[in-house]
Amino acid sequence: MKLLSPQNWNDYELIDCGDFEKLERFGKYITIRPEPQAVWPKIYSLAEWEKMAHVKFVPKSSSSGDWKKLKQMPDQWTIAYPLDLHDEKQKTKNKKQELVFRLGLTAFKHVGVFPEQAVNWDKIYSFLSQKNNPKFLNLFAYTGGASIAAKAAGADVTHVDSIKQVVTWANENMQKSNLDNIRWMVDDALKFVKKEMRRGNKYEGIILDPPAFGHGPNGEKWKLEDNIAEMIESVLQIVNTEQHLLILNAYSLGFSALVPENLLRPFAQKHKSELEIGELYLPAKSGVNLPLGVWGTLTKQ
Repeated sequence: MKLLSPQNWNDYELIDCGDFEKLERFGKYITIRPEPQAVWPKIYSLAEWEKMAHVKFVPKSSSSGDWKKLKQMPDQWTIAYPLDLHDEKQKTKNKKQELVFRLGLTAFKHVGVFPEQAVNWDKIYSFLSQKNNPKFLNLFAYTGGASIAAKAAGADVTHVDSIKQVVTWANENMQKSNLDNIRWMVDDALKFVKKEMRRGNKYEGIILDPPAFGHGPNGEKWKLEDNIAEMIESVLQIVNTEQHLLILNAYSLGFSALVPENLLRPFAQKHKSELEIGELYLPAKSGVNLPLGVWGTLTKQ
């Protein structure tokens, strides 16, 4: 089992976490947000946290809250993530490509990016950039980090999310990253996959990062434990069995990395695909490590 975390990202830093909160720097601004995985005590004192932070999220319910500004800062700003543009065939560095994200203080504690996912953006870019005209599908796609990484690699990209405003946000990130021509779909992820099965469409790259709970655009209910088996069974029907990268993330307090392993192993054995499992985490400046979900990948070059 592998533990993976982003490397060399100047615009992001986890400073400390504990007591169900995390202290993070996004570009020039430092936030305090809830974090259910951080069950241990803070390393730095609360006074140190509030001295450093620009803004703190104050929950009003289990799903929403308000931001309390401790220092002056904008409601929206941008950060960039540099893709690794090493050309494996020529062993040279290509032109610089950055993924640019517009961040914002939302009512749901999110700011517009899940930093731990940067390891997957690199993996997607590295795999797809070595393929000819690959097709890539991003399910539960949020603000599009994986989508724009795939587009930077030259893929034909389809981005699926159930929330129209989030898809609009992802489109903005694509434009800020100087990319274009991503196919935007406001749809329920499982319904979309089943439509692709009927159409006979296949993809060389697929990533799905489903929430623990969620809703489709027409009120469809999603619960990870109840729906993930059907979702994976369906997704595996639209994978190009000759060459593929499939990434499954699962952010759930109760999930082991053995869950994605068990879901993906039959396909791996049948199609001679390399199966890996592990955990995503963020290392904090204070010395603790924050776990942020388990993953499984299928790779066939």
